[in-house]
Amino acid sequence: MPEPENRVWYAAYGSNTHAERLRYYLEGGRPPEAARAFPGCRDPRPPERSVPVVLPGRVYFARDSPVWGGGLAFYDPAPDGTAWGVAHLLTAGQFSDIAAQEMYRAPGDDLDLAEVVATGRGVLGPGRYETLVCPGLLDGLPVLTFTAPWPMPDDDGLRAPSSAYLRHLAAGLGRAGAWAHAEVAAYLAACPGAAGHWTAAAVAGLSAPTAPTGPPAPPSRCRPDPRRS
Repeated sequence: MPEPENRVWYAAYGSNTHAERLRYYLEGGRPPEAARAFPGCRDPRPPERSVPVVLPGRVYFARDSPVWGGGLAFYDPAPDGTAWGVAHLLTAGQFSDIAAQEMYRAPGDDLDLAEVVATGRGVLGPGRYETLVCPGLLDGLPVLTFTAPWPMPDDDGLRAPSSAYLRHLAAGLGRAGAWAHAEVAAYLAACPGAAGHWTAAAVAGLSAPTAPTGPPAPPSRCRPDPRRS
């Protein structure tokens, strides 16, 4: 087992909430719906644990996905609200390699996570997933994710997600085991970008309820890091 200081929680709020999708980032390969193959991580082992998680802030949909069509999911920790996701317990090296692949970079170098853990934010570039965010701690370990460098836009900057993307996100959140099918559908339909374009009933109708992988469990909550001023 990795040393505690080398372990982090990767909070997935988009397609990597789905365990099968995350597997391609870890092991390498080309997902059925993807336009490119992923090289994978230096350490291809599955997460030590994966738990449903609630983060402060909001998930919203914007820009255009070359894979799914429609808007992509992004995370902004600043707005009032809650963001649902799945936290995967990984090594810092695995998180670095997953982040690199999301940034269209070659994996293989460990990211310097000191700044993002200390301040809550670290910008590695101008790209859509090149900003690291640490909204807090879970079980004493930092929770990390990546998102866009800009804040959640107003209505003009939002973009409705496609049915295929929403179906995938609903399956990932549903398998987490903390939320019922109808709750997941209502949550996704209310996210900025989807709201006004999708109803909870329409999202629920995209797929059958997803069976959780384990017994029901309440989601974990990311807590503020008391070391920050």
